[in-house]
Amino acid sequence: MKDQSEYIRLALPKGRLLSPTANLLKEITLNFRGYSDNTRRYRLRAAGFSHLLAKIFREKDIPIQVAIGNYDLGICGLDWVEELLARYPSSALVKISSLNYGEGGIYVVASHQTGISNIDELSARQSNWRVASEYPNLAQGFALNLRMKAFKIFPVWGAAEVYPPEDANLAILWAKDESEIETQGLIPLIKLLSVNASLIANRESLEKRDMNQILKCFSPKLVSKPRANTTVIVGLGRSNHVTFCPPEKARRIKLALPDGHQQLPAAQFLKQVGLDIYGYTTGALNRRPSTDLDWLGIKVIRPQDMPLQVANGNFDLAITGSDWLLEHLYRFPSSPVMKLLDLGFGKVKIVAAVSKDMPITNVDDLSSFIQSGKIALLRVASEYINIADKYLRDNYINPYKLIPTWGASEAFLPEDADLLIDNIQTGKTLAQHDLKVIDVLFESTACLIGSKDNVSPPDKKEKTEFLIQALRRGLL
Repeated sequence: MKDQSEYIRLALPKGRLLSPTANLLKEITLNFRGYSDNTRRYRLRAAGFSHLLAKIFREKDIPIQVAIGNYDLGICGLDWVEELLARYPSSALVKISSLNYGEGGIYVVASHQTGISNIDELSARQSNWRVASEYPNLAQGFALNLRMKAFKIFPVWGAAEVYPPEDANLAILWAKDESEIETQGLIPLIKLLSVNASLIANRESLEKRDMNQILKCFSPKLVSKPRANTTVIVGLGRSNHVTFCPPEKARRIKLALPDGHQQLPAAQFLKQVGLDIYGYTTGALNRRPSTDLDWLGIKVIRPQDMPLQVANGNFDLAITGSDWLLEHLYRFPSSPVMKLLDLGFGKVKIVAAVSKDMPITNVDDLSSFIQSGKIALLRVASEYINIADKYLRDNYINPYKLIPTWGASEAFLPEDADLLIDNIQTGKTLAQHDLKVIDVLFESTACLIGSKDNVSPPDKKEKTEFLIQALRRGLL
């Protein structure tokens, strides 16, 4: 069997680009068996290319993996490439070419309620701008380029479109086109970047490895010849004027509900306690569901974002996982966010896992394994960077390197990480990827959180307490 270093390594995307990328690879005779929407595998081999390996990642992880040299080539959206280059312009990431699919753009958007309809009005105002985005580096570049005198970037895991106008003045997000933005009740002020799927490479791999055979397969689909990195240019375009709509009546209490895996059990729990939330269904998710309580405003956001949003005062209450609350508190020990109720549903375990081939059964074995010199530097992949950091320090494991991930973290082991800190329900996913649990850090369930620094008038406190008591009844 070949040594891993002899293979050309290709990082392939999950999510929105998976199907068109799979079609492209078939067209250019780089067919990877099992690369489809139904795939349960992360490691793939190309039929007819014995020296080519591929692994499937979340798009956001691919530019990082290629830049640090774990992968020679990668396919992902140009948005995530430019997000990395905005912060690390001298990285080893090289943009080869657009692949002419996955079209969309990165837009600056505002709510009708802000009274802003074009970029000139934005430039003219000297406000303390709050900007929510999955692209914090591009957002900062935009704010500096526009010479905003005062601004704050709110990095979010997703659903940036739901934050304006109450919790941010602006959002910077990906959309297929302006009409998609307008259907969300937002105004596209400017298109920062046109986005396509892109072929990228590691600079050192291009210089030192023979990848001509692979690149030749791509050549009929390339829009341009391979080129070096270029700094993203954030231009100041124009948008059609949209008539300003007056803001709706402000709601007194702001509640954040989770999307994703927590949405269904959260919706069932709320129905059980007699709180009817309209539009909070898995079939057609409304990011702003309604309720019969006219004083309650609801938004559906990512559970990962909730503790920070409550700390910032954007929400009075939120239903998130206690894992994400703990992750937040480990990062910000003086945060005012606190658990108000343990709701009991959505139970997962936060575990430490390694490859089944590793001769380790517990954390003490791991420590001894490192001290013996069998691993020079422990690479730790996790969405829970602060939980992982504390766990490693508490168990006197050193040296180690943390690798932030944005989901599908099990794909990193064993080639790109040695240890995984992740959440599991049954452990089947880990077993499917030849991983084993060596420690359980803690159990996490859904919880209701609020801020201990929230100083509210009596009527607002009364309504908040009404919601807390309503949820508490579901625990009896």
